[in-house]
Parts: sequence; C-alpha cells; structure tokens
Amino acid sequence: MSTSVSHPPPVPAPVDRGPATLPVQVRRDLYETMVLSRTFEEAILREYHADKGPGFDIGKGLVPGEMHLSAGQEPVAAGVCAHLTHDDAVTAPHRPHHVAVAHGVDLNRMTAEIFGRETGLGRGRGGHMHLFDPAVHFSCSGIIAEGYPPALGAAFAFKRRGSDAIAVAVTGEGAANQGAFHESLNLAALWSLPVVFVVEDNEWGISVPRSASTAVPSNADRAAGYGIPGVRVEDNDVEAVYEAAERAVSRARSGQGPSLIEVATLRLWGHFEGDAQGYRPELDSLPSLDPLPRYEQRLREAGVLDDAAVAQVKQAATERVESAVAFAKDSPVPDPADVHRYVFAEEQP
Repeated sequence: MSTSVSHPPPVPAPVDRGPATLPVQVRRDLYETMVLSRTFEEAILREYHADKGPGFDIGKGLVPGEMHLSAGQEPVAAGVCAHLTHDDAVTAPHRPHHVAVAHGVDLNRMTAEIFGRETGLGRGRGGHMHLFDPAVHFSCSGIIAEGYPPALGAAFAFKRRGSDAIAVAVTGEGAANQGAFHESLNLAALWSLPVVFVVEDNEWGISVPRSASTAVPSNADRAAGYGIPGVRVEDNDVEAVYEAAERAVSRARSGQGPSLIEVATLRLWGHFEGDAQGYRPELDSLPSLDPLPRYEQRLREAGVLDDAAVAQVKQAATERVESAVAFAKDSPVPDPADVHRYVFAEEQP
C-alpha cells in the first residue's frame, strides 16, 4: 500500500468546444458545485492520511477504515443534481461524497459522520459509505447496486401520492452487471416509475478494467432491453451531463417513466485511499484529464470566469469545508456504553 498523501497537481488541457448553450448562471453554478465537492474531498484526503503512518495503518487515526473519494467524478453529480429539489430522492454508491454535496446534504453533519462523531447524520454509526439525510431524501450504501431498489421504492411512493417528485439512482459501471441493476430497470419500466438511473463509468471496478467485465460497449445500450431511453455522455462533460439529465428528469416528472444515463467519467485517485494503483497504466495522463481545471479554462475562455471570480469561488468553498471539518473535530465521539443504542426500531437516531 502507498504511504503517499499528495496527488499530482492538475494541468489544464486544451479543450475544443462548440458555442455555449447554457445560461451563464447555470454554468457558474455547475462550476461552484464541482469546486465545493473537490475542496471537500481534498480536505477529507488530508485528514484521513494525517495520522495513518508510519506504514499506512488503515485502522488508525481520526477517520479509520476504508475511504473512497470521488475526485474526477464531480461532473456527474453537478450536472444531474442541478435539476433536483430536496423533495427528490437520491441514492448513491460507496463513493458518495460528490453526490451528497451536489444534492445539498448537510455538510457539517456529513463530515461529522465521516469522522464517527455523535453529531453525524447517523450519530457516527454509519461512516462515509452509509450516509443518510432524510431532510433532502439522500442515502447511499457500500453494497454494489444496492441504491437502485430503494430508488424504485421512493419513485413508487411519489407516483402513488400524485407528487411530481422523482428518484435518481447513481451507481458505478461495475454495478450494471449485478442482478439488482437489471431487476430495477425492468420493474421501473414495467410500472413507468419516475426514476432516473445514472451510471458512472470510471473504467475501473476496483482493479478490473471495464473491458474485462462488461460485454457491451455502453451500458446505455442496455436500456433498450427494457424499452426505456438510454444515453451515454462522453468526455466527462458537465454541460452535456446537465443537458442529458434535463431531458431525463423532465421525462420522469411528466409521467413518461424512467431513463438511463451513463457518463464516461474519471477516477483521479485510487479505488480507496492507500490503493497503490499498480494496475493502472494510464496514471501519468490523469492530471491532464482532470475535469475541474478543464471546465474552469472553458469558462474563462467564454468570459464566465476571471481570476477574481475563481478566487472567490474557491475561497467560499474552502471556508465552508474547513468549518465543517472543525465542527466534526469539535464534536464528541459516541459513548462506548451506547454501543447497542439505535440498533432496534424503537431507538432511532
């Protein structure tokens, strides 16, 4: 396992784009969401590794256990969640922070949960792969494809109530080979449920390349087998994600049923922190593909951002994140005497 904490600094790569079609404020909002998400992950990276040495002991420190960070996948969450309200339900996979941030999960309580503190979303009992925020209908799970069936349940409830709320289920491309994925698409199509399925294709299922695990070139093609629309967004393009999600969300809200969006995205860091990534031959090229500096450059060229605006966005994100980290560190750890509390239904957090 690697003992290194830092990651290569991103280097913007030239991007040839067509004319902008999105309003300036939308583009600015997408950028701000991506910056906040990345700033959060960088802070968690720092705090996670701060006391894991020498030799990287995964069980040591303020944040013991595995940690799956989402740097590089921000365009998916930003582009999709821009169309949602807090009445909509969102389920995320084991790499959930970017989705939680984009959907407006309480940053203080989420950070406290990651640190295992009593003020966390689950009173420190769940950790970073089991974040639940009923205030914004957000949940996630460490079990592959596990978020799809609960999203169907939420969508079914919304439909029965006559609400225009929808559910969004986000998972990785490896989950598209699980039974829960196919069962969920089938049932959602059969009952015409208001749900949007989102597949994040970062090309790696832990250390297994997509080409060695999946028989079809695009999981979006699988949508046709269930009679629903499927689209694949290339190049980790946040604006293309936004536009695809706009169509899928509108379809779900208007009672036309489910859709599937697959996004070709990027896992900049390891599957988990401490992953040496010896299986990845493309590591040297990753910094130039980082979606955050690429989008920032695109917005600068379009006149949406300048030095002052970038500095303002980054400073605001840093202040929010550091405040959340301080809140978590200042919060009490659960009392060991309470280990059996909240196990049964009559004692909910």
